[in-house]
Amino acid sequence: MAESRAGNTVESIYQTLRERIIDGAYAPGIRLSQGGLAEELQVSRTPLREALHRLEADGLVLSEANRGMQVAPTTPAHVEQYYGLRLLVEPPTVAGILADLTDGDLTRMAEDLERMENDGRRIRDFQEAHLRFHQTALGRYPTAWAELTESLHLKIYRHQRLYLSHPEAPEDFTRLDRLLLEAMRDRDAELTRQVLEFHLIDAALGLVLDQNPDHVFTSLPLAARGVGVDLGITADRLITRPATLRWLRPGVRSALDLSTANLRHVRTEGESP
Repeated sequence: MAESRAGNTVESIYQTLRERIIDGAYAPGIRLSQGGLAEELQVSRTPLREALHRLEADGLVLSEANRGMQVAPTTPAHVEQYYGLRLLVEPPTVAGILADLTDGDLTRMAEDLERMENDGRRIRDFQEAHLRFHQTALGRYPTAWAELTESLHLKIYRHQRLYLSHPEAPEDFTRLDRLLLEAMRDRDAELTRQVLEFHLIDAALGLVLDQNPDHVFTSLPLAARGVGVDLGITADRLITRPATLRWLRPGVRSALDLSTANLRHVRTEGESP
């Protein structure tokens, strides 16, 4: 890799290393030598060490005794678990904080959604706008919940970069986020929850099945059952796209046109319009 000066502050070094890990320039499992990185980036070791500790806190690098640091491995099972946790935490939380969201919050979300629509072919810009869109609500979460959710966002981020290179993925993300914002503007808690649940399951299926079409699912169906969602899955715990999704809990909306390349909503008898 050609040498490039990253800047000698912790933040600039952190951002440079983070972007290289997300882009895949530093592959999962590769050893990160502090001496080698300091020479490559033309930085001193003290801020470099602090930047690496920040990346370790983000889950992007691992520290092992007597082996130094390495880029954290990535597996479909990790992605599935991260999304399972998000499914349990985020939809009910966002539904619960709707009354706390300000007009300014919703305006910022609309601005980021517009950037997503304009940046669909510039994956990095699209991904940054998409992250900001969802992180606006984090400012209204209880502190520990916000920290947990943000850490999950960061762990998923590098997996998401490759998936978003598929033309249909940014389009599906944008369409679902548009529906989500409309539900939030209407302060419709149940609809907000349903759209976000669908969005998270759709994204999880896309990222996991792109890496391994024969992935055996465990945590995502478990989380789905926990929030009253039936996810179409075989006896062998495999999922074929597009999977089916049914809401089983009372009071959900059936008149939803929710369908992507990965997932489609199927109405359950008894769902209200």
